[in-house]
Amino acid sequence: MDGVTAWPADLAARYEAEGYWSDRVLGGVLRGAPGKTALVTGDDRLTYAELYLRAARTAAGFLDLGVRKGDRVVVQLPNTAAFVVTFLALVRVGAAPILALPAHRESEIRYLCELAEASAYVCADRDGDFDYRAMARTLPVEHVVVDGDAAEFTPLAKVDAEPVAEPEPPAPSDVGVFLLSGGTTGLPKLIPRTHRDYVYNLEASAEVCGFTSSTVYLVVLPAAHNFALACPGILGVFATGGTVVLAPSGSPDEAFPLIERERATVCAVVPPIALLWLDAVTWQDEDLSSLQLLQVGGAKFAAERAAEVPDVLGCQVQQVFGMAEGLLNYTRLDDPRDLVERTQGRPLSPADEIRVVDADGAQVAPGETGELLTRGPYTLRGYYRAPEHNARSFTPDGFYRTGDLVRRLPSGHLIVEGREKDQINRGGDKISAEELEGHLLAHPAIHDAAVVGVPDPMMGERTCAFLILRDGEKAPDLRDIKDFLRTRGVAAYKFPDRLETTDTFPRTPVGKVSKKALTARIHSS
Repeated sequence: MDGVTAWPADLAARYEAEGYWSDRVLGGVLRGAPGKTALVTGDDRLTYAELYLRAARTAAGFLDLGVRKGDRVVVQLPNTAAFVVTFLALVRVGAAPILALPAHRESEIRYLCELAEASAYVCADRDGDFDYRAMARTLPVEHVVVDGDAAEFTPLAKVDAEPVAEPEPPAPSDVGVFLLSGGTTGLPKLIPRTHRDYVYNLEASAEVCGFTSSTVYLVVLPAAHNFALACPGILGVFATGGTVVLAPSGSPDEAFPLIERERATVCAVVPPIALLWLDAVTWQDEDLSSLQLLQVGGAKFAAERAAEVPDVLGCQVQQVFGMAEGLLNYTRLDDPRDLVERTQGRPLSPADEIRVVDADGAQVAPGETGELLTRGPYTLRGYYRAPEHNARSFTPDGFYRTGDLVRRLPSGHLIVEGREKDQINRGGDKISAEELEGHLLAHPAIHDAAVVGVPDPMMGERTCAFLILRDGEKAPDLRDIKDFLRTRGVAAYKFPDRLETTDTFPRTPVGKVSKKALTARIHSS
């Protein structure tokens, strides 16, 4: 596919010879017994046979609609059976779904459609007061498919046809799915994940995490998120024959009853949800005794709170540190408690190559802090159609510069110490400071803007926007700023949590805004 960077031939041959890559593709991930419950959403329950048939019929429907092998399709659906069926149908056809989050708005969705030259957009009809159909009318795509009231568009329920023949399968080296980067420099970048690398990602993760046909996996994070989808996630459960239970959110009011009703055994959460659950057991009375493993990732989970999980929630905790670009680190189920509580795990694969380097690219001494660089059988070699960014993000020998600052222990476990990249991690949602600053600068009252992360015990970080006003302009309040950003189609999770006005920004010796000084200013105020 044009715009996709392939692995060098020697590494590809090595990954195949050593068994990391196989000929399996994402369309063949359903491996449970036909009569076993595969998916639970609300009051609906689908067996593996029923889910396979629905995905096959939907795939045939997409083919009838004109979606073909190699097409790119933006998918923006909540945690419903429609998301799972649509994903399985598209990868069966050989089209590559681009997985947008339900919170994304026109700014992000239009960009994704244009960058990928998407042939179709699949969305829900509404999310509360937001109408996805109104946004769809502005998008440069040939087909719009809507789950629910489709208005003038194609109803997802009618993307359905009798499969007359098996579609031509994609090659294992084809792009199977596009994930979204956290967006450290403007809008999200597209991460091409091939069938063979993503199958390895989910299968190896399922093995490390002990998934079996008895696993009942509760999904509380957005299903389109890499963590919930394939670490081991929904796809890892399907590959081992377990059961997936979809929840609309991680709220204890919604999640705890599902744990009790479905006897859920595993759940993946971000730290803010974990903290909420630790508190909620004091006022919720559901039976959580089936829960065996709580995966916590997306942001660093404090050792003191990780230590509380076994005693308070009655299950094992697993720290997960990874990225949609590839590298995954897990604490192992048999790791000593000390390593589970204070580290963010060690690499998933024996073939993961790790470097920890200083600002000049030289490897630091063992145990010292440096930037994490990595390459391996499931870590991308380049973002999609982003040559300039790739030149900055990858070393000449193909190591991905993660921007994460880590220490590596003799055991191989990593302790995350921070980030080099200008990015705020708000409860697992990655916010590009540069992108938000660009939107703020469009406000008529704002002359300049600088966005920084503020440490927060619940969310990990919250967003503070420092503003320099235009002469004679009145400072907008937080509500005004949020209303303004909403009109620009910015996702709500990117809205600043705090505003500060100032006359000037502190500068570094080379003239850049010193965000370190701005952050210190917050702490001293």
